[in-house]
Amino acid sequence: MAEITEEEQIIKTEFSEVMQKSYIDYAMSVIISRALPDVRDGLKPVQRRTLYDMHELGIRYNTPYRKSARIVGDTMGKYHPHGDASIYDALVVMAQDFKKGVPLVDGHGNFGSIEGDGAAAMRYTEARLQRFSQETLLSDLDKDVVDFMPNFDETEKEPVVLPARLPNLLINGTEGIAVGMATSIPTHNVGEVIDAVKAYMLNPDISTLELLDHIKGPDFPTGGIVVNKDELWSVYETGTGKIKLRGRVEIEKGKGGKNRLVITEIPYTMIGANISKFLLDVVSLIDSKKTTDIVDISNQSSKEGIRIVLELKRDADAENLKNLLYKKTRLEDTFGVNMLAVCDGRPETLGLRDVIKYHVDFQHEICRRKYKTLLEKELDKKEIQEGLIHACDVIDLIIEILRGSKDLKMAKACLVEGKTEGIKFKSRISRKMAEQLRFTEKQAGAILEMRLYRLIGLEVEALIKEHETTLKNIDNYKDILTNQRSMDRLIIKELDAYKKEYARERRTEITNAEAAVFEEKKVEETEVMFLMDRFGYARTIDMQTYERNKETADSENKYVFSVMNTGRVCIFTNTGMMHTIKVMDLPFGKLRDKGVPIDNVSNYNTQNERFIYVTSLERVILQKLCFVTKKAMMKQVYGSEFDITKRSVSATSLAEGDEIKAVYPVAWEDVVTLRTKGGFYLKFLLDEVPYKKKGAVGVRGMKLTGDDEVADVYFSAYGCEENIKVSGKTVELSKLKLAKRDGKGTKIRV
Repeated sequence: MAEITEEEQIIKTEFSEVMQKSYIDYAMSVIISRALPDVRDGLKPVQRRTLYDMHELGIRYNTPYRKSARIVGDTMGKYHPHGDASIYDALVVMAQDFKKGVPLVDGHGNFGSIEGDGAAAMRYTEARLQRFSQETLLSDLDKDVVDFMPNFDETEKEPVVLPARLPNLLINGTEGIAVGMATSIPTHNVGEVIDAVKAYMLNPDISTLELLDHIKGPDFPTGGIVVNKDELWSVYETGTGKIKLRGRVEIEKGKGGKNRLVITEIPYTMIGANISKFLLDVVSLIDSKKTTDIVDISNQSSKEGIRIVLELKRDADAENLKNLLYKKTRLEDTFGVNMLAVCDGRPETLGLRDVIKYHVDFQHEICRRKYKTLLEKELDKKEIQEGLIHACDVIDLIIEILRGSKDLKMAKACLVEGKTEGIKFKSRISRKMAEQLRFTEKQAGAILEMRLYRLIGLEVEALIKEHETTLKNIDNYKDILTNQRSMDRLIIKELDAYKKEYARERRTEITNAEAAVFEEKKVEETEVMFLMDRFGYARTIDMQTYERNKETADSENKYVFSVMNTGRVCIFTNTGMMHTIKVMDLPFGKLRDKGVPIDNVSNYNTQNERFIYVTSLERVILQKLCFVTKKAMMKQVYGSEFDITKRSVSATSLAEGDEIKAVYPVAWEDVVTLRTKGGFYLKFLLDEVPYKKKGAVGVRGMKLTGDDEVADVYFSAYGCEENIKVSGKTVELSKLKLAKRDGKGTKIRV
C-alpha cells in the first residue's frame, strides 16, 4: 500500500458537522450578500452595485439615457456575477414610482405598471440615475468617505456601502426573503424622515413616541389610509407588527340619482396582480348574492392614477357597500412589518430609533472621513501656496539659481537644502542667500513648475487671497473635526437643503378607524327548485317556472327537488363523504341556463368521487338513512346526525377498498334486498340493520364469496309486489324467500 503524503492526508470529519457548517455558510451568504439591505444605505448588494456601476459609467441625471442592457451587462461583468435577471429586476424596481417612495433610477421606456404588467426586455429600455440618488447616495465617493473592497475576481474595486446622506432604508423601504428570515419595511415621507433625524441629533435620548411626532407613520407611494394609528408605536418600538391599510373610496353622484363608488387609492399590498384579483372578488360577491346593489364594475385606471368605478343601483346603501369591500376584499389589507437589516455584518431587527441612530452614527463617520481628506488636501495646498508666495519675494535669486545650475537636480537641491556647489552666482551675497533657502520638496517642485505669468502683480495678489481662503478652510475643517456641535450643525444644514429639494406632501392618511361592519340584507325566504344534470351542473329556478316546464326539467336533470333559498343541499358520495352547498351559492335563473359545476361551489372532487344521493339538508335532518357499501356493510343513521354547517364531513367510516353503494331515506319501507354481481339475492327485514352513529362502519348485511360485491340495493314494503330488470330479464322480488341478515342469499340465473 502506497504511503499517504502530507499533502494527501485524509481528514476524517463528522458528516453532520460538515453539512451544518456548509448550510450556515450558505445561509449567511444569502443573508449578507443577497437578500437583506444594509442599515447604512438601505440597499441590497445588487442595488448598490447597479447604482455604483451607473455612477462609474457616467450615467448621471443630467446626461443622456443609456440602454439598460449595457448597465446590466457591465454590472454583471464587474460586480454582480449572479445572472442578468436579478440585476435587471433590481433596476426596474428602483425605477418604479409606485413601489419606491423616491425612485432611485430614471427609467425611459416600459418599466411595468401598477397593475402587474412586466417591464419590457432590457434591450428596449433605457435608464439613468435620478438626481436624488446622485446627490444623496453617490456624492463624495472620491473623498474616501467609505471603504472599498475587491470585486469577485479582484480586478475592480467596489464600495462596501454607499455614502447615503438620508436614511434610505426608511424612505424607500425594502422587502426580501433570506434563509430563515425575511425583511419587510414600509416606505416613509422624505420630509418627515429628515425632521426625525434632526430631532434625534438635537436630542439623542428622544423616545420612539416623540419621533412619531415627526414621522406620522408609513407613507406609501400608492396612498391609502392606515387605520390603526394607535398600534404604530408598538410597531416602531419593536420593529415588528402589522399595519392595517385601506384603499380610498369616494362616493360620486351619477345619472338618474344613482351613486357610484370610485376607488382612487389602493393599499400598497394590492400592487400588481392583486388589482385583477380584487375585481374578480367583487364579481364573486355579486355572483354569490352577497350584494345585488352593484350593477357594473370597470377599471378606468391610467397613468394619471387609480380609478376603479362600481356602478350602484338607485337606492343602494353606498356606505354599507364600502364596508363590504373592506371586509370581503383586499381593499383592506395588512402590511406585515419586520424591520430586519444588516448591522455591523449581522442581521438585526431594529426599531425606528435604532434605524435613525445607526444612520446618524454613519453620517458622523462620513463627515469625519470627508473633512479629514479635505483637511489633508488643504494642508498640502497651504504648503505649496506658502512656498510660491515666498518664491515671489525672492524670485530674482531663484532665477539666478536656475540660470546657474547645470541640471534640475542641482537647482532643486539648492532650493531644498541650500546646496550651492557647482552653481554660478553673480555675487557672494546671492550665494549666501541661496545657502539659507529651505523650501520643502513639494514647494520646490511647485516652484520649478511655476509659469512666468504667475509673477504678474494681480496673479500674486490672487495667490495671496487664495492662501487666505485656504487658511480659513483649514480652520473650518479643524473645527468640524474637533467640535461635535459644529459637525452636527453642518449635517443639519445639509438635511435642510435636502428637505427643501425633495420633500413632498404626504400621500398616506394616518388615522384610527373602527372595523368595517357590513350589514347583510335579510334575504326573503322562498321555495325554489334545485336542478342538477348528470354532468354535475347545478342551478335553481323559481317554482312557477318549474311547474310550467315540469316534464322538460325532470327529463333533462338527474336530481330535481324543492329547497328553501336560505337552505343547503347535501351530496353523499361513494367515498363516504357528505358535502353541503349553500343554495345562495348556486346561480338562480332560467330553465335553460347551464348552471355551475358542483365542484366549483363545494369540496366535491370530480376525480375520485361519484354522486350517490343528493337532497336538501332539511329533508336529511328529518329522515332515517340506510347506508350500504359494495362489501355489504350496512347501518341506519338518524338524519339529525348530519345537522352541521361544515362544507364537508365524513358520513360513514369505510374499510380499505370499500365504497358506498347506496344511501336511502327510509320511510315506509321495511324490507331490503341486496343483489350481487355474481347473481346472489338476499332479502331480509330492515329492522335487522342496527342504528349507528355516522362515524361507525356498520354491520355485515350479506356474506360475499370471492371477489363478489353488491351491485344493487332495493327497498320495499313487506308483501308488496316489485319486479326489477336485470340483463334485460325480469326478476320478481316478491317471490324471494324472506331470510335473515348476514346470509349467503339465493342465486338466480338470468
